Parts: sequence; C-alpha cells; structure tokens
Amino acid sequence: MKMNRKNTAFLFLITIFLMVGNISCSDGNDPEPEPIATVDPEPDPAPNPDPEPDPTPNANFPLSDQDNAGNWVLNTQVSDEFNGAVLDETKWQIQGKDGIYKSNFIGRAPSQFSTENAIVEDNKLKILTKWEPNFAFSTTPQNGVAYENITTAAVISKTLFLYGYMEIRSKAANAEITSSFWTTGPGAGSSIPNKSELDMFEMFGGHKTNQDWKKRLKVNMISWEPNNDYYSPSGNGPAYTRNVQAENNTADDFHVYGFEWTAEYIKVYIDGELHPNGTFLKSEVTNNGADPDRWVTDVAYWIWFDSETFPWLGLPEASDLASPAEYQIDYIRVWQQN
Repeated sequence: MKMNRKNTAFLFLITIFLMVGNISCSDGNDPEPEPIATVDPEPDPAPNPDPEPDPTPNANFPLSDQDNAGNWVLNTQVSDEFNGAVLDETKWQIQGKDGIYKSNFIGRAPSQFSTENAIVEDNKLKILTKWEPNFAFSTTPQNGVAYENITTAAVISKTLFLYGYMEIRSKAANAEITSSFWTTGPGAGSSIPNKSELDMFEMFGGHKTNQDWKKRLKVNMISWEPNNDYYSPSGNGPAYTRNVQAENNTADDFHVYGFEWTAEYIKVYIDGELHPNGTFLKSEVTNNGADPDRWVTDVAYWIWFDSETFPWLGLPEASDLASPAEYQIDYIRVWQQN
C-alpha cells in the first residue's frame, strides 16, 4: 500500500524521538556528582603549657629563691621597707644620735657622720653626702687626716643576727664616696669574743676615672682581733677580699643584691642570679683549714649602711656635691632558716 507524504513525515518524527529518548535515559552508570567544597572551622587554640610568669617578685622570699626551697623565714627585727615618714628608731641607730657612736667611729676622714644626713624619703632610706665646710667637725685627726668639708651618715641595726639571707635593693651614690652594706660584731668584752667585719659590698659608683670601680662590689672579711694573723691596726689588712663585678654601673639604677651567709660559704647574687665569681667557700678561703684565721665571719653581726670617703680612690669636690649625693636603699630583708 502506498503511503502518502504526511504519514511518512509522521513516522520519521516518531523514530527520531525514540532514538533521542534512548540516548538520554539513565543506564545506572552515571558519574557521581562533584562534591561541594567546604572550609573546616578553625580549631580551638591549645592551652599554653608555659604561661608568662608574674613579673612582680614575691617579696616574702628571696629573689633568687621564689619557691622558697630554702624554707626562709623573715627576721622582722632587721628587715625594713622604709615606707614610713621617718626612720624606725626601734630598729635602727643613726650613728652619732644623742652623742652615741658605735665602735667610736665618727666617719672616715676627711668625711664625718652627721645625724642630719640619714633620712627616709620617697619610701627609701637615703644616706646623703654633703659639702658642708661649716659643720662642727672633730678637731682630732684620724691617722693624720683632718675631718673637714664633707658630711655623710651611717645607720646601724639594733639587733644582732647570725647567718641568713640578706637582700637589699639599692642604688649607689654618684660621687667619689662609698655606698656600703656591711656588718660588725661586738668583740672583746662581750659574749661574742671574736670582733670581725663582713663587708657585703663597698661600692664607689661615682669614680671619675676607674670604670671598673663603677661596677664593683668589693667584698671583705676583716678581723679586728690582735691575735689574728691578718689583724691590721690601721684597718688596711682584710683577712680575705674579692672584687665582684656587676654588669651595670652601680650608681645608674636600682638593683637587688643578695647575700647568703652560712657557716661554710657566702654567696653573692645580683638581681636574683648567683654571680659567677660570687661563691666564697670556707674550705677555699682557709686552704682546707690550713689558714683558719682567714674565715672570721662565724659570729653574730649588726647591719650597717653608710657612706665614707676613701682618699686613696679620690675625693669629691664642692662642685660634685652642689646637690647632695644620695645612696638610696629601697628595702632590706633578712631571712633565716627555721
């Protein structure tokens, strides 16, 4: 039977439709759809296992032993923050007050102690050195040197103590005079027969020419007993001496100086660190006991703060003391072990 043109066209369209449908139908093997990219959230920060330490030291313990491994207990009788309006004279004697001079020491000529030169100001003990040519100086020379022109001061503890950890935060005077932290004992005629001296430091922070002296802590052990081999009537013969050099000029800023004093050793700390040259062993100083007179620091002591002239190291002039030179002590803390 002969098909007309309309039927032929219709069959052609049906065939095309079926072919396209067959191609487009899924055979179950279509590729997986592409995943949508996502961003993982930031994880919570891990806790810091080593938090920054508290920058404020614990004043209850030595700066070098903030964990108090040494079991230190503060001795309040020889400790002071100097926060009052005036010096606490239940603890401290101003040398020369009421005419009383411990050891009959009025100062190292040409300087002489004045009771007006020890003050508490700005929460600090200040030992002043002044140019005062009109001061009522002693007319009796010291070893041939006249007392004149320069006044200083000394402050001494009223309580003795034996062994412990002494800590002082201080700034040396910027002049050719000493800034000293030292001790003496009662000596002959007392229940403490051995009269000796331990100088934790003698500083000379304002030396005009010697840069080493500006950074120096001169540590001395001195005997004042005539039967000691190292006794010197003139006071120029320490049983043992050593220079401990700080990193900074002692008159430039405040620093913390610590001194651990025991029967077998003395250790010197600066800003909480044991100084590399700061360990004094009794065995070393005495050559393992062969020279026992060198170790004289086994008796109870009073604490001294003072300034003195050392003529052999230079003397301040009037222009140097147009304003008083100040040896400043922020605090003194003494701990002992139970």
